[in-house]
Amino acid sequence: MNSESKLSQTANSPFTMDDFAKALETHDYQFQKGQVVHGKVFQIDHDGAYVDIGGKSSAFLPRDEAALRAVTDLSEVLPMQENMEFLIIREQDAEGQVTISRKQLEIQHIWDKLVEMKENSQTVQVRVMGVNKGGVTVDVQSLRGFIPRSHLQERDNLEALKGQALTVGFLDVDRNNKKLILSQRIATRSSSFSLLEIGQLVEGKITGIKPFGVFVDFEGGSALLHIKQVSQKFIDSLEKVFQVGQPIKAVIIDLDQGKGRVAISTKILENYPGEVLENMEEVMNSAEARANRAANKASE
Repeated sequence: MNSESKLSQTANSPFTMDDFAKALETHDYQFQKGQVVHGKVFQIDHDGAYVDIGGKSSAFLPRDEAALRAVTDLSEVLPMQENMEFLIIREQDAEGQVTISRKQLEIQHIWDKLVEMKENSQTVQVRVMGVNKGGVTVDVQSLRGFIPRSHLQERDNLEALKGQALTVGFLDVDRNNKKLILSQRIATRSSSFSLLEIGQLVEGKITGIKPFGVFVDFEGGSALLHIKQVSQKFIDSLEKVFQVGQPIKAVIIDLDQGKGRVAISTKILENYPGEVLENMEEVMNSAEARANRAANKASE
């Protein structure tokens, strides 16, 4: 056999293909970082646990990745031979072993839940852990959150809030940047909304006057009295009719909980066009009876 034939035989030899296949087998391509896998714990030692996830090599779960809470006995949270979910947090090492976690999977589930709660305008209870000049840090189902000072009810003595449980709403839930910004004001507004209904008479004080309407603060929230809802008669300037700090009664005509908006009307209380402008005191004094009359008329 000449040297060229020998070379050709070697090139086509199955030995080189087997060699190549063995090289490929050193890496298990079905397991990637960030993937959720199922497996069974088959061995626990002082460093962690070994888990069969169906790969060429077993997976390793470090002790501090066993659970979100501190664990002394791993068998409490990692029962042997029970099918469980794990998150791959590190791809294969030289021996083909991946590193997995139950703790990171729990954290992932908490983020999922908080995103859903924000979308549904739900509230959550948190515990104040620390204070800085911008606000307070809180524990949110084992995650770290922040409430800006401007979104707290108690803004002067933040130290007094340490250890307290607060009900809050969500301003920003950003899992990629691990940012969780909360608001006590949103939660207060949300609970107030559940007590409000269209046709209800509310009493408050005027806090601002704009060309388009008047802002009114009442117990449990704030509302807008639009210029077109003040009177049945045309008004050219609200500043001629109202002043900041003035008490006022009005009827709720629209509620938008998602945007936190309440629209109110005094026009609905008038017996004739322009009565609010001509005899505001009389309209306010008999507002309850007028609101009831308007409600009865609306239900007819």
